[in-house]
Amino acid sequence: MFFIFGINSGRKEIEYVKTILCKRCSTYGRYELFMTYMYFSLFFIPIFKWKKQYYVRTTCCGTMYELDPVIGKRIQKGENISISDENLTLVQSGFQNGWSYTNTSPKKTCSHCGYETSEEFNYCPKCGEKLDD
Repeated sequence: MFFIFGINSGRKEIEYVKTILCKRCSTYGRYELFMTYMYFSLFFIPIFKWKKQYYVRTTCCGTMYELDPVIGKRIQKGENISISDENLTLVQSGFQNGWSYTNTSPKKTCSHCGYETSEEFNYCPKCGEKLDD
């Protein structure tokens, strides 16, 4: 009698739809939520999972955060919970068009509403007024 078993890692996308204003790149985007885990399989059927970790990736600049596992489990169960900054731990800063967004990146300030945005914008993402050069 043969037994086929193994230990592998997996990734599961979790549906989470919420528009955000990214604190790293100052643009609008959304969170992509996923869970990584290890699992034991017997005859290619997963038997149990362990080492579950929840991650959030922004669609605007690709910044990756680790999410508090309690919040991740609640969202996975279908609860309507908002992810706050206190629930996130920065894992990797994002990149967009080869540019690393950091707190020292060039900024423009809207003279109409005072909103601070990245230099690439010609119009304020908050109020829509033309930004001064």
